[in-house]
Amino acid sequence: MTMTFIIAVALAAVIGILIVPISSRMKDGSFNFKFKALFFIGILLVASIATMITLYITMMDLNWTAVWPVVAIVAFAGAYLSTGFERKIKGLIGLAGIGVAAYMLSAPMMNADEKYESAKMKTEVELKAFDETKTPASVPPKYARNKMKKAFGQVPNTSYYELGNLQIQKINDDYVYVAPVEFSDAFKWFKGKTTPGYFVLSATDSSANPKFVEKEMKYVPSAYLNNHVARYMRLHNPLTIFNGDVQLEIDNDGTPYYIRTYGDFISARNGFKPQGIVMVNAQNGDIKKYKLKDVPSFIDGAVSPEAVSLQNSYFGNYVHGYWNTIFGKKDIKIPSDEGVEANVSPVFDENGEMYYFTDFTSPKEGVDSMLGYSLTNARTGQGTYYTGNSDESYMDSEGALQVVEKKFVEKKWSGSMPLLYNFYGETSWLVPVLDSNGFLQNYYIVSAANPEIAVTATTPNEALRQYKNVLSRTGTSTVNGNSTKEEKQGEGTVLRVYKETAGDFTNVTFLLDDETNYTVSSEVAPLAVYLQEGDEVKFTYLATSEVFQQVKELTITTLKPKEKKMKE
Repeated sequence: MTMTFIIAVALAAVIGILIVPISSRMKDGSFNFKFKALFFIGILLVASIATMITLYITMMDLNWTAVWPVVAIVAFAGAYLSTGFERKIKGLIGLAGIGVAAYMLSAPMMNADEKYESAKMKTEVELKAFDETKTPASVPPKYARNKMKKAFGQVPNTSYYELGNLQIQKINDDYVYVAPVEFSDAFKWFKGKTTPGYFVLSATDSSANPKFVEKEMKYVPSAYLNNHVARYMRLHNPLTIFNGDVQLEIDNDGTPYYIRTYGDFISARNGFKPQGIVMVNAQNGDIKKYKLKDVPSFIDGAVSPEAVSLQNSYFGNYVHGYWNTIFGKKDIKIPSDEGVEANVSPVFDENGEMYYFTDFTSPKEGVDSMLGYSLTNARTGQGTYYTGNSDESYMDSEGALQVVEKKFVEKKWSGSMPLLYNFYGETSWLVPVLDSNGFLQNYYIVSAANPEIAVTATTPNEALRQYKNVLSRTGTSTVNGNSTKEEKQGEGTVLRVYKETAGDFTNVTFLLDDETNYTVSSEVAPLAVYLQEGDEVKFTYLATSEVFQQVKELTITTLKPKEKKMKE
């Protein structure tokens, strides 16, 4: 607050100096110092109050790029009221303001190359294979929000509040959605003063129920006056350039914080490059500012999804400068708008690091093939662009949603939050399927290169198991569970057998006497349908970290003597 007041007074003083004439004289040739002093004091008071009110209401920054129009207009007014050399100086300041205006307006055309360089990404071909011992964060936010609303009865004085925005994050190694309880209107804020807490819901287990955590919060987005958390941040950081909305982050002890990404313009008042965060303790108002490299470890989304969306736009559009976006459009890649937060979707890697996923498509209308996809680290802002296999054409996220819609057209179900994974060496879309009421009904996995290869199941892990069997039958994949796959030979005596029909083929799962488990499709090994307890088997399989290993070749040695006897 003190810094805001000082800056407002300093700006008012500049306005006063520019508008109050020094060189003008009265008719008798003398200066009327008293009048000018009172005039200056009046300007100082009015301008200070106007600046504070403007900042308070709009929550805009007081960076010089925001106040130059006022300075230019006041300089022209001061030139009109003054004479001689002073008039020339103030006139030049006003003309400089016109030059600044031209600079500001031309910035989008002039800084396209700088924007591209600021958003430049590392380039790779494909994602690492997904580790099937993990469960993907596959609960869509729309479904999570519905479940939280159903559980809103846990909140005391329910009529005072409503559910705030969802954020996905990692708390104590669990991937969860968190959503604050917000005031429903100004009257409720005036009566209640603080909100009672926030909801937590698993982002990986669709059967989990929301848990309400009681933590009174004073500084929240739905509060008013100085308790409005974004205004609170602005009053303590009047010159800071923010980008994106405030986001709720919970530390490992359950303490709620609001963060907001700050940075700098690329040039003029155009473009944005993230540099750090401002963080407010939602309970006591303790406020701190961190550079990205110093952000506390519990913060997952230091770079706002809005800032990442801007970076994707710079990277995809400005590869050959500004004019190429209008004429030619060579090598342009348009980022998808199917993301769940500001056109991007947050995902976590195997190390628990959060990334923002986006796929890119062609600017040509009617084309739903994917040109590539990106993952941007949510703590550092560093992005990696994946080109995909150049020998294959991948459908984009919109195409994946259309496939799901056609699959369930009679039930009127639709896909939500499509995410791209490398499942068993096959680039694939995982799409949660919701009914018309927003409730989760299914998971759909479809190959990005071949939409004919697809499965549906009630859980992501079951869908993965079915997908492995389909890929094994079709021979389109190496069916590697993770990056450590190794082809091995096995043999033993069968203790238990389980058979399951899958389309035109049978999936056979068997347990050996050494307590290892395997699965094989009758399309790969047709005689597997005869497998029974007590049989001796030899086989080739791909060793992974999974419970059930995928068999590539199978020989039932106890069948061979019978075959020879029949021939004789």
